[in-house]
Amino acid sequence: MCSLVDIKLVNKVSDELKKHQVTIATAESCTGGLLAHTLTNVSGSSEYFDQGVICYSNIAKMELLSIPEQLLTNYGAVSKQVATAMAKAIQQRAQVDIGIATTGIAGPTGGTKDKPVGLVFIGVSTKDTVVVKKFLFSGDRLTNKDSTCTAALEFLLETISQNKG
Repeated sequence: MCSLVDIKLVNKVSDELKKHQVTIATAESCTGGLLAHTLTNVSGSSEYFDQGVICYSNIAKMELLSIPEQLLTNYGAVSKQVATAMAKAIQQRAQVDIGIATTGIAGPTGGTKDKPVGLVFIGVSTKDTVVVKKFLFSGDRLTNKDSTCTAALEFLLETISQNKG
């Protein structure tokens, strides 16, 4: 589980996914599978969790999720556009209710003036829409990964509450 994520949050996400019979899949870059790991640490997660893809490199994003090379070239892997494409691709590939994607710069290296360490985009795709949120975390590498995981879980709760019924 994310080391800093409140177990109550993880259990609440699990309960809501089960209650509303929502299925999910993850596409992770900067979190390296941490979100999928956290979601599947809860007993009964097979009721809602279908699959997770770790697509850390641009090549993996293109090969595993069919993210267009032009999109990566024009906007960079850490962008709203790529987070949108990743979330949509995993949702469609897995044929689930929600696809969630993470892309960012965990640090301590890799940041630039325009894209600093801690910059993260989380995308959530449902059958009707794709929403992306931008975050700027300020911790060390592991803290940034944990913060991204927590933000993704909160985003999932928000999405489920907006789409229930």
